[in-house]
Amino acid sequence: MLVKKSMTLAASVAALALALTACTSSTPAAPASSEPASSTAPAVDYQLVTAGTLTVCSDVPYAPFEVEDATTASGYSGFDIDLMDAIATKLGLKLAVIDSDFDALQSGTVLVANQCDLAASAMTITDERKQNLDFSDPYYDSLQSLLVKTDSGITNLAGTAGKKIGVQKGTTGKSYATKNAPSTAEIVDFPSDGELWPAIQAGQIDAILQDQPVNHTHEVADPSYKIVETYNTDESYGFAYAKGKKLELQKAVNDQLTAMKSDGSYDALYKKYFG
Repeated sequence: MLVKKSMTLAASVAALALALTACTSSTPAAPASSEPASSTAPAVDYQLVTAGTLTVCSDVPYAPFEVEDATTASGYSGFDIDLMDAIATKLGLKLAVIDSDFDALQSGTVLVANQCDLAASAMTITDERKQNLDFSDPYYDSLQSLLVKTDSGITNLAGTAGKKIGVQKGTTGKSYATKNAPSTAEIVDFPSDGELWPAIQAGQIDAILQDQPVNHTHEVADPSYKIVETYNTDESYGFAYAKGKKLELQKAVNDQLTAMKSDGSYDALYKKYFG
């Protein structure tokens, strides 16, 4: 009996081994994966006002930096807006633009209220503004300038004595005019270039002192106006954020600015708007 049971057990073991061998040969093992179990990195939290959208505040119009444009998805274009659109695309975001008062932008009021993620509005980086705002790396260097009617007889800032100089409230152009214009010149504040340009055309002011690229746009559009002086004020523009907020977004925008300057896409936009 012991011999018979041993033989039966041995036969069963052999049969099981044969079955396992058959299964192994008919179903090849899956190759080992070199990828981790989950290779999808978590999305960066940019603390956006609206998920999936980069919301930008800008004072419009301020050509060639920001203008209304019904042909674009955001409804706006210009050097600042196109830069923002390219950066948003690279970050996998949509772009939304909110037209805002410049003084509320440069003071930080709109940004602290979290109405938008950042300001892209030809804003000069200054020590005073840094008290309330964080800035991106500089993306554009600008001059100030004086625009007058060609037949006005005004050839420089000194020639505005007794005249009215239009400026945009809260800007470095206003600061320059306040410090350097003749004491008898009247400095008149306007909310934006959208009011400045019609004012000089209507004869309400005699000159506009503001960023050179914007005044240049006007003299190209209407040869009866010209820039008679430019002022090297060592100004650089930056995108602005609420102080100490959206740090991951700040880093991401700086990284994309650097990348665009390296791959030629920044230069292409610059050439498009400034030649």
